[in-house]
Amino acid sequence: MSSGWPRPISRRRTARSASSRPPPARRDNRSPTMKNAWTMRIALVLTCMTLMAEAGWSQVTAPPTTVKKKAVSKKEASPKAGAKKAPAAPERVPAYRQLEYPKLRDIQVPEVQRLTLPNGMQLFVLEDHELPLIHMSALIRTGSIYEPADQIGLAGLTGTVMRTGGTTTRTGDQIDEQLEQIAASVETGIGASFGRASMSVLKEDVDAGLAVLADVLMNPAFRQDKIDLAKISARSAIARRNDNPGAIASREYAKLIYGPDSVYARHAEYATIDNITRDDLVAFHRRFFHPNQVMLAVWGDFESKEIVAKIQAAFQDWPKAEVKLPPVPDVPYEFRSTVNAVRKDDMSQSIIRMGHVGGLMSDPDYHALMVMNEILGGGFTSRLFRNVRSRQGLAYSVGGAYGSDFDRPGMFFLSCQTKLDSTVHAIEAILGEVRKMTQAEVTTEELTLAKDAYLNSFVFNFDSKGQIINRLMTYAYYGYPADFLQKTKENVEKVTKADVLRAAREHLRPDKVQILVVGRPDNLDKPLSTLGEIRTLDITIPPPSQ
Repeated sequence: MSSGWPRPISRRRTARSASSRPPPARRDNRSPTMKNAWTMRIALVLTCMTLMAEAGWSQVTAPPTTVKKKAVSKKEASPKAGAKKAPAAPERVPAYRQLEYPKLRDIQVPEVQRLTLPNGMQLFVLEDHELPLIHMSALIRTGSIYEPADQIGLAGLTGTVMRTGGTTTRTGDQIDEQLEQIAASVETGIGASFGRASMSVLKEDVDAGLAVLADVLMNPAFRQDKIDLAKISARSAIARRNDNPGAIASREYAKLIYGPDSVYARHAEYATIDNITRDDLVAFHRRFFHPNQVMLAVWGDFESKEIVAKIQAAFQDWPKAEVKLPPVPDVPYEFRSTVNAVRKDDMSQSIIRMGHVGGLMSDPDYHALMVMNEILGGGFTSRLFRNVRSRQGLAYSVGGAYGSDFDRPGMFFLSCQTKLDSTVHAIEAILGEVRKMTQAEVTTEELTLAKDAYLNSFVFNFDSKGQIINRLMTYAYYGYPADFLQKTKENVEKVTKADVLRAAREHLRPDKVQILVVGRPDNLDKPLSTLGEIRTLDITIPPPSQ
């Protein structure tokens, strides 16, 4: 036998019949350790049975025995007049439902000082004397949304080489060595709609750290060897961008929502990287990096007046300039149903993304949509999780949310990873849950759980002073009021079932979704064409020029 179970022991019999001799006395050959272990196991089982009985678990009963019943006449069977019925057993309420929780204390948000330097730089200052550290974080009004279509990747290269390429007075390697000696860090980068620079340093070395940060922002050298190195990294990312199926799904879904040429969905190619020169990096920096385009948050162990004076001295030679930002294209969107497939023959599962355009955080329905998100696909108690994952077993991971962003419409997305032979079934089940959100009000329990999930996690928005001050600066950067988060909390508390239904009907289009499946579309439970005409997306990477 090779199953891993113990082999049966065979006893050889002698000529004398086994029945002709008395049975041998049974000996317990177990060691004392084994005996103690079995005793502990038995005790543990008995303890668990006792606790289960006390908690109200139904006990296992023995099989019913057959009892011969005496025949009873209808007259005897009928209840006597005036007889009282036995009271019904009280319904047992689970103990966890009887728990009462005190109201959470109001969060005390520290006051952040705001001021503007003579050169136009805006400062956000917050003292924090818990540790002898000082941190700075800057937002610069720039981004990849402003780079030319034939030079996609320019902003990213600029943000990288600003730091690695050093300044006009020291190389990037020299900066690395200096920062290592004082256990400090200075980093830069540029995203879609903002640039960022940061510095962290011990209190005693703040002058040295601030000098490096100011030098990097004002006087980057963009040395050619570091540009070449950054380009190699960019080309490597292009070559590997189809390795991860999840990344493919996210990238191609963004193209479906925003359009393949949108500044919010396009991506670099070998040709666009090759089109970028050092002069382009210098010009991009010169165009956008001016003090009146910068917001700087500083928090840590300092006296406010002293740190403001240090910052003003560090940037006093940086003159303000008028910057005319080019208009950012709107996001035109036509609600329509499409079925799209990306073939990946090496996959045993399907990765699904579907939905349509989302909205802005400034939308009056933002708070109701947040509650709706929690109910639809926000966690373990969401409808998608309970139905698609737990009840039907169609997916290990499933979720969805109506996305909202600061400065552009977000994406309403539904995501799932499932077996090939349950792909279409999973899509239909997910869309069914979206339709239900638009057809009837959610239950009182769902509403309570969703609101509690947000309100009870609200405190984590204030984990640290850095989190507080950076959020406030971000709100200011995008033109949102300083109390936006607090107002959102207050509005979430007021959300009703009617609000959720109204918001769902206003913003969700369950019959006008764009479906994307990454996997093997020929090996599914049902033809993908049952959902609509299939469009196969080409994700071939254009080769580099020779």
